[in-house]
Amino acid sequence: MFGLARSRHAPDDRHRGPRRPGRWRPSSRPDHDRPLRRIVAAASGGGHWVELLRLRPAFEGLDVVYVSTIADNATVVPDHRFYSVPDASRFRVKTFAPIMVRAMAILARERPFAVVTTGSAPMLPFVLLARLFGARTLWIDSVACTEHLSTSGRIARRIAHRCIVQSPKVAGKEGLEFWGSVI
Repeated sequence: MFGLARSRHAPDDRHRGPRRPGRWRPSSRPDHDRPLRRIVAAASGGGHWVELLRLRPAFEGLDVVYVSTIADNATVVPDHRFYSVPDASRFRVKTFAPIMVRAMAILARERPFAVVTTGSAPMLPFVLLARLFGARTLWIDSVACTEHLSTSGRIARRIAHRCIVQSPKVAGKEGLEFWGSVI
């Protein structure tokens, strides 16, 4: 995994003598220098952002680019690239235009293999445009939705590759997957 191979001897290290059994070394496969796979992890501020941050252990070994509607959230993830986008309301459709433009620019620059979002309406453009860019998409509906799928989640389930919920009750009711809760 990750370009490592297990070997006692390799033709290229004869000059160093035999290696100790069980020792790991970089593989001679050409993909061992391949960069980490990149994902975009997106959430609006508040609880959605907290939920996304709780998923960080799942992102280990990946090149993660964070996106949020609150610019100050960049201080929480200082070792990663961060972009802020304007906030939007599902009640005012025209507020999505600047987000669409910004999402297009971010996805074109970063070229992720996947987009993961913990929901909220401002992140819907990322799910839609990521599909157009050929990236996989995962919508994780908010843990606050314990009775029904959120309005944004109802839209996302039609465009995301996977839409999951954090409540077994909602999963059964909506016919969606439940992988657990982040809280």
